Amino acid sequence: MKVLVIGGGAREHALCRSLSLDPDVTALHCAPGNAGIAEVAELHPVDQLDGAAVAALATELGAELVVVGPEAPLVAGVADAVRAAGIPVFGPSQAAAQLEGSKAFAKDVMAGAGVPTARSYVCTTPAEIDEALDAFGAPYVVKDDGLAAGKGVVVTEDLDKARAHALACDRVVIEEYLDGPEVSLFAITDGTTVLPLKPAQDFKRALDGDEGPNTGGMGAYSPLPWADPKLVEEVLETVLQPTVDELRRRGTPFSGLLYAGLAITSRGVRVIEFNARFGDPETQVVLARLKTPLAGVLLRSANGTLDDQAPLSWSDEAAVTVVIASHNYPDTPRTGDPIEGLDEVAEKDAPHAYVLHAGTKRGEDGAVLSAGGRVLSVTATGSDLAQARERAYAAVGRIRLDGSQHRTDIARKASEA
Repeated sequence: MKVLVIGGGAREHALCRSLSLDPDVTALHCAPGNAGIAEVAELHPVDQLDGAAVAALATELGAELVVVGPEAPLVAGVADAVRAAGIPVFGPSQAAAQLEGSKAFAKDVMAGAGVPTARSYVCTTPAEIDEALDAFGAPYVVKDDGLAAGKGVVVTEDLDKARAHALACDRVVIEEYLDGPEVSLFAITDGTTVLPLKPAQDFKRALDGDEGPNTGGMGAYSPLPWADPKLVEEVLETVLQPTVDELRRRGTPFSGLLYAGLAITSRGVRVIEFNARFGDPETQVVLARLKTPLAGVLLRSANGTLDDQAPLSWSDEAAVTVVIASHNYPDTPRTGDPIEGLDEVAEKDAPHAYVLHAGTKRGEDGAVLSAGGRVLSVTATGSDLAQARERAYAAVGRIRLDGSQHRTDIARKASEA
């Protein structure tokens, strides 16, 4: 099978790494990719938001499966263009991707499906904003209705900060605060059958102790030793399957990766948000534990034959990923700095620890340079979370990037439980 992956972050590197290890994959391409992905896939330039360009590239390469990684191309309708060219694609249609593209649409779907979520108001005027903030009180949860690369949500005790964020959005969802730990649960679906993966937890705040601004994610781990063993089964029955059924009922069937961001509250499981693609950095740890070859599962999703899929096989090992971010992230990051120590990790830490590239590029002299806010995801496996964590941080310690930052407490509490 010839596979083309669209995107260029650590999520796509994790996908490409898994696909490169799949014996059924005879050729692996990625567009546009990054410096790390170039080691496992052939890179091609493309405007990943241009459906016609992506479809033309897939046709030219003779791709038999296209995997769309990021949310922006999905919301832009890239999967539709590839499907129209007669090529199987893993990723929802533009209409179904509104589940991530619009928080208001997602709330409407959840209401129709009877999915438990936070009470909320959709606001478009300052008066509506003030009314909603007053109704819920602190802590305030304010979400930009549209895509914001993981940075459109503000959770704060500060009314002025909440109001300022709300006023900066064209359309905003203001909702009640959900207490309790958060869980990310991915499911692969073909629009009818829903196949849940293993749960993970990510760390959204920039600084240790869950301090600082929200980011796209600073690290993740799996499994969750503290979670109810029946959690996946419960979420499949109360959240994932009803959502897929509701979208199909509306005439917008969802095939691809359905990601439920969950809060385990004192009143039970509640959906915080849906995403329409693999999450970053949770993908790094979930795929590190998946033993079933990936390409066939994704192709069955694309072809509508997921009910033929044998049960997935998982490693008993734990996985931890730690994100190394550039200076000033999540504000405007500094880029173009050389990254050193990658060869040391490959030499001393493999196969238990490895580096997945997020925002990197090759300089003219061949050196790997930073090219984004989140630069690298250092991922490690171990017999338990403590060992995986130790291995991940040992590898992080070998990497040198001027002014870089990372959290030191990823999976700490869970590993000590």
